[in-house]
Amino acid sequence: MCSASQYLSAEEFTVVATDNLQKFLDASQDGDTLTLTPGQYFGNFVITKQITLRGEKGSIIDAQGNGHALVLKNTHITIDNLTIVNWGDDLTEQNSGIYSHEKVANKKADGLVISNNTLSGDGFGIWLNQVTNAKVFNNTVEGNLILRSADRGNGIQIANVTHSHVFNNETHKTRDGIYVISSQNNLIEENTMHHLRYGIHYMYSYDNTVKNNIAYSTRAGYALMSSRRLTITGNKTTDSEDYGFLLNFITQSTFTNNHVKNVWTKPENKVLGRDGKGLFVYNSGYNTLENNIIDTAEIGIHLTAGSENIKIFGNSFINNPTQVKYVSNKKQEWSKDGRGNYWSNYLGWDMNNDGIGDAIFEPNDGIDKLVWQYPEMKMIMDSPAILILRWVQKQFPVLKPPGVKDSYPLMVPHFAQDNTNAKTVSLASHLKMASLQEEKL
Repeated sequence: MCSASQYLSAEEFTVVATDNLQKFLDASQDGDTLTLTPGQYFGNFVITKQITLRGEKGSIIDAQGNGHALVLKNTHITIDNLTIVNWGDDLTEQNSGIYSHEKVANKKADGLVISNNTLSGDGFGIWLNQVTNAKVFNNTVEGNLILRSADRGNGIQIANVTHSHVFNNETHKTRDGIYVISSQNNLIEENTMHHLRYGIHYMYSYDNTVKNNIAYSTRAGYALMSSRRLTITGNKTTDSEDYGFLLNFITQSTFTNNHVKNVWTKPENKVLGRDGKGLFVYNSGYNTLENNIIDTAEIGIHLTAGSENIKIFGNSFINNPTQVKYVSNKKQEWSKDGRGNYWSNYLGWDMNNDGIGDAIFEPNDGIDKLVWQYPEMKMIMDSPAILILRWVQKQFPVLKPPGVKDSYPLMVPHFAQDNTNAKTVSLASHLKMASLQEEKL
């Protein structure tokens, strides 16, 4: 930590666009503040002192299409209220608007603050590596949609970062909004990400919290991979094409109070096996999914490749044509302590008015599994032969393959549990579903 005595001789300087900004940066001392007046500052600038670089409205750093706009080579640097544009597009060289990638005295850079900046360019927006105790907030990063997704940098790149706080940022038109790799004990909250491949992308990280973020118009709102002990809570994703949440080799993590809405593959991108999945859980075990809402996805939740030892209860699956796709040879019970999940297509009743359905809910049967293996069967799903097969399977459970069972299905969706009209809404939805079933028969 830096002591106040280190900065007793600190000064404030005002820089104008005709000045040589790099000379001011080189001549500054730890604790100094440099304020840029309105104008364009052309070049690639390196900060080696523990200073604050602040911009007045209309001050623009323009890297002229090459390299990094700002490189941070010390601890306790603050970058505030700048507009940064036109840095390089070489992703191999990690070209970034703001770049911190070097240890200081063989230690992680400590105490960086990056706030209130507006960045627009082709490469990475903000790249932090080997950093601890950083704060990144109130920044806007915009990429370039003319470039292919793979040719754009990420909005905010967090690599080998610990004990840092990333909040209230907006990232759009980059590749991924916030990309986190090999980082621990960070809090990422209240960011907005849109028009991207992935809103938040996690790789090889643990003990992180992702909280109250918003993602929309993405291929996946949240892509979480090869990580453990994540706390994912209060996040929202709407209008994703492939996944609301993608969980790939995620363990010992909790997913609570998240809201997934509208996950649907565009007709022009439809191929066999590509369906919008609210939750896609692949090779992920020992997790808890509680009180989440999955609304209007082609497949509500898809579990496969050993995704077992998982607790799923208190969730609401609403208006998903296929509520569950479960590929495994083991049975799973999706309830805990007498509390299951809400299913909008559940046709059971609650005779004792305790909020729990009186009949067990099993979202899939052997016919569903055949359809997953042979999608062309969809065209005969309403045929008499298929209806007879379903009836036989129901009457003779010994013929039923392993699958998901909810022994305590909820009569009220999670978001409506405190609503006095919830039971009326639930009853109306059940009546509607029953009517649709009668029409199909």
